[in-house]
Amino acid sequence: MKSQVAEKYVSLVQGMNVGVGLHQGSPPQKLKLKRELGMLGAVSLIVGTAVGSGIFMTPQTVISSIGSPGASLVIWASCGLLAILASFCYAELGTVIKESGGEYIYILRTSCPALAFMFIFSSVLFVRPAGIAGIGLSFAAYVVTPFYGDCPPPVLVVKCVAAAAIITLATVNCMKVRFAMSIQVFFTVVKVLALAGIIIGGVVMLIKGHTENFENSFENTNVGVNSIGIAFYQGLWSYDGWNNLNSVTEELKRPEVSGRAFRG
Repeated sequence: MKSQVAEKYVSLVQGMNVGVGLHQGSPPQKLKLKRELGMLGAVSLIVGTAVGSGIFMTPQTVISSIGSPGASLVIWASCGLLAILASFCYAELGTVIKESGGEYIYILRTSCPALAFMFIFSSVLFVRPAGIAGIGLSFAAYVVTPFYGDCPPPVLVVKCVAAAAIITLATVNCMKVRFAMSIQVFFTVVKVLALAGIIIGGVVMLIKGHTENFENSFENTNVGVNSIGIAFYQGLWSYDGWNNLNSVTEELKRPEVSGRAFRG
């Protein structure tokens, strides 16, 4: 009886060793992301992230820093041109290096792992959280202000609403790509319509003859390096988000459409 048990034990161990050997000898499986992001989702990802809190909050900071409407328009045009040129570079990178990760993967593939690690370390711990917190606080301020009339909303209420919004969106992004993209497309359409309303309102005011802001439009312009730098920084903040598509390159159904998405 004992010999039969011993034989079964030996055969079982030998079978396990063979299985382990086969597993160790097989090539490792690479994690692959599902390609569920189409052209519409790619465009909405760029437009939806670029058209955020910055475009609604920074114009007053730009004009107060630079001092004149004409100079502020020059700042906005310069920032837009820089964003367009940079997006063309990223479109080329996205079609050459078809991996997700954005700047991290480009530094990793062209430089050394240490530089890539320092970039992603600072981005995850400092840069991205600060940006998300700023967007969340801006959103919360706009949401709660109508409920308090002429009084400023309590800081605690604004922070709680911002935290709830961030947690909600993080949960949505963790659920499913298609569901998150549907919400992204919806809010992109809403924001574009809001901007279209503002632009149409401005054109109507110009047609009615309200051109007083364009008379001596460069008067009182601040030409100091500090003023121009602050205005330029605020303008770039409004365009921030044009590079987000390259962070999800592996989720694009057709990575070669990234160039058209940037142009869109």
